[in-house]
Amino acid sequence: MKGFLEDANYSIGLLDEGATLADVIDNCIYEHTHTGKRAFYVGDLGKLVKNNIQWQNVMAPIKPFYPVRCNATPGVLEILGTLGVGFACSSKSEMALVQDLGISPENIIYTNPCKQASQIKYAAKAGINIMTCDNDIELKKIARNHPNAKLLLHIATEDITADEEMNMKFGTTMKNCRHLMECAKELGVQIVGVKFHVSGSCKELQTYIHAISDARCVFDMAEEFGFKMNMLDIGGGFTGSELQLEEVNHVIRPLLDVYFPKESGVNVIAEPGCYYVSSAFTLAVNIIAKKTVEYDKLLPSGVEQTRNNDEPVFTYYINDGVYGSFATKLSEKLNTIPEVHKKYKEDEPLFASSLWGPSCDELDQIVENCLLPELSVGDWLIFDNMGSGTLGEQSTFNDYQRPLIYYMMSFSDWDEMQDAGIASDTLMKNFFFVPSCIQLSPEDRFSTAA
Repeated sequence: MKGFLEDANYSIGLLDEGATLADVIDNCIYEHTHTGKRAFYVGDLGKLVKNNIQWQNVMAPIKPFYPVRCNATPGVLEILGTLGVGFACSSKSEMALVQDLGISPENIIYTNPCKQASQIKYAAKAGINIMTCDNDIELKKIARNHPNAKLLLHIATEDITADEEMNMKFGTTMKNCRHLMECAKELGVQIVGVKFHVSGSCKELQTYIHAISDARCVFDMAEEFGFKMNMLDIGGGFTGSELQLEEVNHVIRPLLDVYFPKESGVNVIAEPGCYYVSSAFTLAVNIIAKKTVEYDKLLPSGVEQTRNNDEPVFTYYINDGVYGSFATKLSEKLNTIPEVHKKYKEDEPLFASSLWGPSCDELDQIVENCLLPELSVGDWLIFDNMGSGTLGEQSTFNDYQRPLIYYMMSFSDWDEMQDAGIASDTLMKNFFFVPSCIQLSPEDRFSTAA
């Protein structure tokens, strides 16, 4: 059941009701302790099924298009494809990946705001017509290389509470939409809809109200030019929280009913990425080195020293870092905290600690300051919510080894897929039974697919 990201062959362990995610992690750690202590993921693909059911219950009829860049592992893509989810691709390799799963071009959109001409030509040859655009230079490039393209105008949103610079990086202004429509008309390119994106860090749901209102204005503007608009893409930004999903739905549903009613023929789609995969993957890493440091060197700048200098302070180095699974740490705050795998007493003392990757690079800091019991080289740490933005192309820096991936799913989740009639014969070949007893050898529990 282990495989690299590019492996086409993989297996999914079907867990008996008596087996748990913790059992799988324990067994994998047992295996790795005897074979090399390599970092690894455990992916609970059943969570994709649960999240899709939740999406259908709350957000239907808005169709999800999963951004492949979030997590392009084969188990994820095949499960989502089987569930009928569409795919938002940002590169030729991503388009080819989902097409290899038999996904029809109608269920693929090309969303990269800065497209290479060669990749636009690839999309044209593959019959992938729907793509986004937010400026006239990109529009002319698309017109030259894909005359049959159907464009979604990507409009900017005004999120004053999130990172304004990042939010305004892509997306055109309302004023510029008219210019783009004039250019499209001259070039003979179809504009069929609008896309916007609200950041997951946005706390002000009014942003959705403004964005949907702006989208309606663009639709009205398009009518003046004779464009037949039939698609609205409300983007991503869905965190995976059911509460957040319901809050967003509560805000957007009345506006969609007024501005884009069912009889209008407008298909509303979204791009939930981390919503599907973030909570589905857990990462286990091993401590490869340890040293004691001075406490004042561990403190963030500007923080006063408040503890006893006699207590030790530890720096731990682990076998994964920002040049691997923690790459998103370079651009955003880590949204998970480390959990010690080994058992320790409740009254065991905790010490100020920092966690670093294996590269010895000053940027390779994973956790700046946390409280942990004293650990030893060879101990394991567990990070949950590691399914989004962590399993892409990995660096080869310092002979970095990419983590293995172990897929699992409970029998109850598998039954839900079968009951819904969405368990394909191709997918079924990847499953094998994992009994509740965890005393079986790793070879029995996790075999590599033939």
